[in-house]
Amino acid sequence: MSDITVPLLDLKAQYASLRDEIEPVVRKVIEDQWFIMGPEVAGLEEEVAAYSGTKHAIGVASGSEAILIALQAMNIGCGGGHNGRIICPSYTFFATAGSIWRLGSIPVMCDIDPATYNATPDHVREVLKQVPEGKLAGLMPVHLFGQTVDMDAWLALGEELGVPVIEDAAQAIGAKDATGAMAGSRGKVGCFSFFPSKNLGGFGDGGMITTNDDELAARIKRLRNHGMEPKYYHDEVGLNGRLDALQAAVLRVKLRHLESWHDDRRSNAADYDKRFADAGAAPSTVSLDDDSGLALRTPAPATEGQSRHIYNQYVIRVPGELRDALREHLKAKNIGHDVYYPIPLHLQECFTPLGGKTGDLPHSERAAKETIALPVYPELTETQRAYVVESIVGFLREHAATASGTNAGAAG
Repeated sequence: MSDITVPLLDLKAQYASLRDEIEPVVRKVIEDQWFIMGPEVAGLEEEVAAYSGTKHAIGVASGSEAILIALQAMNIGCGGGHNGRIICPSYTFFATAGSIWRLGSIPVMCDIDPATYNATPDHVREVLKQVPEGKLAGLMPVHLFGQTVDMDAWLALGEELGVPVIEDAAQAIGAKDATGAMAGSRGKVGCFSFFPSKNLGGFGDGGMITTNDDELAARIKRLRNHGMEPKYYHDEVGLNGRLDALQAAVLRVKLRHLESWHDDRRSNAADYDKRFADAGAAPSTVSLDDDSGLALRTPAPATEGQSRHIYNQYVIRVPGELRDALREHLKAKNIGHDVYYPIPLHLQECFTPLGGKTGDLPHSERAAKETIALPVYPELTETQRAYVVESIVGFLREHAATASGTNAGAAG
C-alpha cells in the first residue's frame, strides 16, 4: 500500500498559502462589524464585473440564488403558474432546473454533446416540440466543468426564438468562449457560484449575477434585498439573497490569485492528458465504443478560437461496467474522486411529473454511468498526478478483457 494520499480538493493547502492575506481582511470585517452589504461586497462586485468584462456584477447568497433571482428579475415564472418553459441540459447540477421549477416555470431538459458534456442548439431543437406555442421563456446553457458552450450559436438561437439566454456559469468563472469573451458576459445574465469547491470559492455559500443591462441590474439589486427600495418600502416581493461581507472579503483576496490558479489547473490537466495518452487513452471526442487503446477518455480540449477551459473539474470516461469498481479501487488507493452527476435531472424523482424516462436523453444517461472527476487543484504535485494515472491505468489494463466489446451498440 502506497503512503501517497491525493484528496479530490485540498482547501487546507490553498488556505495555508493565503493565510497571511486572508486573516487581516476577515479581522477587519469583524472589527468594523459591517457584515451585511457594505464596502467589501461593493468592492468584490466592481472587481468581478471588471474581471468578467460586464457592466454590472451583483453579489448574492449562492449560485442557486443567482439563477433564482435572475429569472425573477426577467419576469420568468413569477406569479404565472407553470406557464413559461426554459430549456436547459439534464446533465448538470440540480440548481439549474430546480431554480426554474421553484419559480413556477417548467424546465425542458435536453441532451448533451458526449465529448464536451455541454448542450448545443441542436439538442435544444430536439426538444422544442415539447414547448407549447408561445410558452418558451428562455434558454439556459450550462458551461459545465469549466468549458464554455458555443455562445455564438446559443445567442443566434435565442435571437431566432425571441427569448433571452441565461448563462449558468457556476463552474466557469474565467472560462472563455471562442471569441475570447468571459463566461457570463454575453447572455442576458450570467450566474456564478462561490461554493468552496469552485475555482473561486468562499468560506461558505456565495454567488454573483453579471449583466450588461442597467435596468435589469437595478431590479436584481432590489430583489436580493426583499424587493426593498428605499428601506422598508416594497414595490414587489423579493427575498433575502444578499452576499455576506465576510465572504466578499475572502473572495476579493482569492480573486487576485484566480488567473494563476487557472494556469496551474490547465497545466495539471495537460499533464494528465499526456500521461493518459502515453498509456493509450484517447480524448472524449473518440467514443468508448472504439475499443482500440486504453478504455479511458480524457476531457475534450477547448480548441476553438480563443476559448479557454479552466478545469473546474477534470472528468474522465471509462466503461460503465467498470466505473464503480474503479471508484472502489481509487478509494483503496486513497485517491479522492467524485461522480458529477450519477442521475440526470430528467430521471430525478422530484421531476417525475415532467414524464422523463430512461432512454429519453441517451448521452446524458451514459455520461452519468461512465464519468469520474479526478483531482486537478492547483496544489497537486507531479508525484500525486503520476500516482493517480498509474493507479487508474493499472486497473483498466487488468480489467481490459472484462470491458472488451461490452459497449457495442450503446449511445456514442
